[in-house]
Amino acid sequence: MSAPISHIIFDVDGLLLDTERLYTQITQDIVSKYGKNFTWAIKSRQMGKKETEASKIIIDELELPLTVEEYLALAHKEQEVLFPKVDFMPGAEKLVRHFHKHNIPIAIATGSSQHLMDLKTRNHKDFFSLFLHSVVSTDDPEVKHGKPAPDIFRICSKRFKENPIPEKVLVFEDAPNGVDAAHAAGMRCVWVPHEEQDRNTHKDKCSLVLDSLEHFVPEHFGLPPFNFL
Repeated sequence: MSAPISHIIFDVDGLLLDTERLYTQITQDIVSKYGKNFTWAIKSRQMGKKETEASKIIIDELELPLTVEEYLALAHKEQEVLFPKVDFMPGAEKLVRHFHKHNIPIAIATGSSQHLMDLKTRNHKDFFSLFLHSVVSTDDPEVKHGKPAPDIFRICSKRFKENPIPEKVLVFEDAPNGVDAAHAAGMRCVWVPHEEQDRNTHKDKCSLVLDSLEHFVPEHFGLPPFNFL
């Protein structure tokens, strides 16, 4: 029998916040100036990675005449406008507030930079204050390798006061790279993939695959059930 879940780690982009749609829009705007098309095959490879790593994948795959720094400068210009307006993904706010209400330790592990996190969370400060800590891997010196390496989840777990064993940590992810990272860290994972993602690629590396966080049933993992009273 699996150990009961005691701690929870959430990714952010495309899982808690509807930012992946904006990332796609911004990227396509940039690459279209060079006659290129940003495909799902490329996006699925870069999701969850550090910002610089993700940018290099796009540049290399599409042979863009840009350095990583030049590409990021273009992306950041549009992100400054769009990211503060981002809303929650379905079910995200309810689930996080439920865990907080029941004193389940929760944290964030994202491949984002701190600046972008600040933009995305600007209008959701109350919500993000519920998390005990956040590992923002692009700027975190302890995270040597981004997802799919397990570094980010191991470091995030270590920063819980209790430093739980991996088997007691549940990760929520939307990206294949994130599922790989959680699996490599020895943690259980709930995968909420993008609608275009082939679910057969990673279903053996996660405990559960969902269409939406709205469909998560906490008691299936030994967690407190939703109380509708």
